[in-house]
Amino acid sequence: MNSNKPINAGVTRQLKAACRPARPETKTGHARIICAQTVAGRLTTACGTILIPLLLLLTLSAIAQAQFSFISDSGAITITFYTGPGGAVTIPGEIANLPVTSIGTRAFYQCASLSSITIPNSVTSIGDEAFCICTSLTNVTIGNSVTNIGDQAFYDCISLTSVTIPNSVTSIGDAAFGSCTSLTGITVDADNSLYSSLNGALFNKNQTTLIRYPGGEGGCYTIPNSVTAIGEKAFGFSTSLTGVTIPSSVTSIGEWAFYDCTSLTNVAIPDSVTTIGDEAFGYCTSLTNVMIPNSVTTIGEGVFGYCTSLTDVTIPNSVTSIGDEAFCVCTSLTNVTIPSSVTNIGDEAFDYCTSLTGVTIPDSVTGIGDEAFGFCYSLTRATIPNSVTNLGNWAFYVCSSLTNVTIGNSVTNIGDYAFYDCSSLTSVTIPNSVTNIGDYAFYDCSSLTSITIPNAVNNIGDYAFEYCTSLNGVHFDGNAPSLGSCVFSGDTNATVYYLPGTTGWGDFSANSGLPVILWNPLIQTTDGSFGVKSNQFGFNITATNNFTVVMEACTNLANPVWTPLQTLTLTNGSIYFSDSQWTNYPGRFYRLRWN
Repeated sequence: MNSNKPINAGVTRQLKAACRPARPETKTGHARIICAQTVAGRLTTACGTILIPLLLLLTLSAIAQAQFSFISDSGAITITFYTGPGGAVTIPGEIANLPVTSIGTRAFYQCASLSSITIPNSVTSIGDEAFCICTSLTNVTIGNSVTNIGDQAFYDCISLTSVTIPNSVTSIGDAAFGSCTSLTGITVDADNSLYSSLNGALFNKNQTTLIRYPGGEGGCYTIPNSVTAIGEKAFGFSTSLTGVTIPSSVTSIGEWAFYDCTSLTNVAIPDSVTTIGDEAFGYCTSLTNVMIPNSVTTIGEGVFGYCTSLTDVTIPNSVTSIGDEAFCVCTSLTNVTIPSSVTNIGDEAFDYCTSLTGVTIPDSVTGIGDEAFGFCYSLTRATIPNSVTNLGNWAFYVCSSLTNVTIGNSVTNIGDYAFYDCSSLTSVTIPNSVTNIGDYAFYDCSSLTSITIPNAVNNIGDYAFEYCTSLNGVHFDGNAPSLGSCVFSGDTNATVYYLPGTTGWGDFSANSGLPVILWNPLIQTTDGSFGVKSNQFGFNITATNNFTVVMEACTNLANPVWTPLQTLTLTNGSIYFSDSQWTNYPGRFYRLRWN
């Protein structure tokens, strides 16, 4: 394949990103010193910067109970990196006579040997990803001074079973306890002014927003009737959750709300819900069916992406937009009806829906995004309505079962790779509205035998019809368009046909490598249509699409009087003519006339 397009271009697991490089050993604006908290006492400071003799450092390291990297700023210590052996670790309240007030970003990141952590009362902030991917961490004791728990602070701590949040905490970051698959309960101090807990789940104080469901709890869960909003990532990565009951009080489902709930088999979304956030049900690989209520107007990005067991989905008439990657990699989805309310189908909306056999695109749709139906291997037919003005790049990329395509007469551009490797495509109608055919647009459409290029087309991109090995006729309605590189490379059987009065064919032949022949409408006598069929005499006429001819007849070629019989406009390059008066004449001759 001559493209740099990745084969898998769908939803990315953003929260389970690859490990980043280690933090540098220096930080601009601060002295960053590796030191040790020891049994023997505290280190000294000089001129505001902590200084450690090398010999002392080596001696202390030999007897250290725990090792930390840290920075001193404004008379306080921030732990920036842990270098010790793991196990049960207690963070000291002071280092070098300065209070430890903060556990910095990624300070214990991916410390797999850490089993428990005790945080002193001096600490007020736990930074983003501070204990992220500490896979052996089973117990955390937070001191009552902590006010802030950062984004993903304990994310992917898969051994953590319970968390107690003191009354001092006023901010809990995004996915702070996400992907904690053994977590069975979150307890909040009753005196906390902003947060509360109920049956192990974390809520805001008045329990109108569900913030976090403990990821280790399995089975079915009923959301309390007080809840109006399911927060971002509230159930994310709860891999044991099999079912959820959403009450009619809920009006919004946040982004990533049920992301990667791999055991969730079904969900009923009540009519009260008006908003479903991006990737809300992404990677729910056991979800088999879903009904979207009429209250929802937009299906956002990746909402059902990678729901590989989803076989059926009902999109209501209220929906006006289907977002990027909305149903990408739904490999069991077989059929989709898009309602007439939808005006836009986003990029990769149905990408890699490999079981999708049919899709109906309504006249309301004006745009089909890039790779909207890419890799839909089982898709056999596609009708692009007259309302569509933009057919994106890669729109039907590698739809290898697609046999015929009708493109509506408002499309002006056929995007790059639009029908790339549609190897079963035998017929395609390009409307007069099209002015440009993009790079690789019909590359390797090896079953395509004939194509008519309308007179509005002024450019055909690189490799647009390369390796269309069955192509034998390329019919042009207008002047020769400009050509990219290797447009017809490998099309050894193809002949170009042009109409009288059109220009540019000498250069076209030289650039394309194809022979060019003046194209006149023809009466076909050898294709099986000629003669008496079903008590009528007739034959096929071939010419350019929408070409108009007049069929005339006479009875005496020595002294001919030609009589017009019928005016015919060819559809898809051919039409069948039948002479209703053929039995009234012992002999009759026919000819075609056109302007």
